[in-house]
Parts: sequence; C-alpha cells; structure tokens
Amino acid sequence: MTRTIIQQVTSINQFVLMVFYTGTHLWQFRVISPEGSVYGKRKVYNSAQAAEHAGRKWVEHS
Repeated sequence: MTRTIIQQVTSINQFVLMVFYTGTHLWQFRVISPEGSVYGKRKVYNSAQAAEHAGRKWVEHS
C-alpha cells in the first residue's frame, strides 16, 4: 500500500489546491473546483514547490 502525505492545502479564488507526495509518484497536485470536481493529471514533480507552481498556473487558467 502506498502512503500519501499531504504537504499543503490552499484556497485560491474558491478553488482548493492540494499538493501531496506519494513514494511511487513523487510530488503531485490536485485542484478541487467550487462545485466539488477534482482536476489534475498524474504528472509528477521533483519538489513540492514545483507541484504548487504548476497547480497555481492551472488555477489561473481555469
């Protein structure tokens, strides 16, 4: 079983950005819309900061 560690949860313009780490997938992010839909790709990042930056860019373009 893979253990997931949530690093950060941030609210941006009514969206929720979550940055997390899994041992097998490195750092990732997901975005939760105001309606409750969850968005994000399985793309991996080498650091929490890189995942956060990508997530913030995703929210800006939504």
